[in-house]
Amino acid sequence: MIGAAILYYYLSGFTDQQLLEIWNSIKHADYKWLVLSLILGLLSHIIRAYRWNYLLETLDYHPRKVNLVLTVGLSYLLNLVVPRAGEIGRAATLAKYEKDIRFDKAFGTIVAERMADLFFLALFMLTALFLQFDLIYELLAPKLPKSPLLLTLEILGFILLLIGFLKWAQHAKNPLILKIKSFINGLLQGMNSILAMPHKWWFILQTVIIWFLYLAMFWVVLWAFPETENLGIDAVLVAFIAGSIAMVISNGGFGVYPVFVAEALLLYGISKEAGMAFGLLMWTTQTLLVILFGLICMILLPVYNKNLR
Repeated sequence: MIGAAILYYYLSGFTDQQLLEIWNSIKHADYKWLVLSLILGLLSHIIRAYRWNYLLETLDYHPRKVNLVLTVGLSYLLNLVVPRAGEIGRAATLAKYEKDIRFDKAFGTIVAERMADLFFLALFMLTALFLQFDLIYELLAPKLPKSPLLLTLEILGFILLLIGFLKWAQHAKNPLILKIKSFINGLLQGMNSILAMPHKWWFILQTVIIWFLYLAMFWVVLWAFPETENLGIDAVLVAFIAGSIAMVISNGGFGVYPVFVAEALLLYGISKEAGMAFGLLMWTTQTLLVILFGLICMILLPVYNKNLR
């Protein structure tokens, strides 16, 4: 609902002529790049399933590869319905069809996966900051204190507060704090399992490939529009990160994704109309892929496993 409200508010600022321009841009886009983007997106889902197997093997689990692909596809669909339900659903579905796999252990491997993905998202963000430091600083400068001394004191104050909170949390008995500590410990243990796994380099390589595919499926759609086809890697990275953040903020990026991407592209001289056309088309096609792929996986899961009984 929040995403829909944000999108409606953003679009309400456009005139009828501007809305017509957005529609015309979508109509006249070069759709062969959309097809390529969908293929790259589907490939990333399949590789994610195979990457998951490396984590499961560390627990001496050896599920059927088809079940891994089908449960991953279903998890993306579930995430569209209920935020973060896909991770729980993926572990529960695999445990249902692979009888020797426990739900809690399967879920732990998914937490480890997410830690690896979080690391690569942070890496992309740092790269974008490095490439576009001047632009980002120019945007933030009006909001920063004018005095360097004041800024330094604020940073030191934040660090001291953080240290104080961590020391307090270390001995706190509050149920919420205990849950947060347990979650953080789980994340750290999950990351450690990646470093300790026998095939960690294959896991890391596949993680690199997955994120390369994410970036590539975003980049090729930019070639579908004359206004965005010549953007450099710096602009692509910033817009890609804006879209990734939108996916976290809103369920599947609903409503927020095209707005965040359009605003990011605006920094590079791309009009709001062209940016919105790109964002809407990119989000719509990838969401349709998730829905179609997820429905197919949901149908095939019981059929495939019934034939194995």
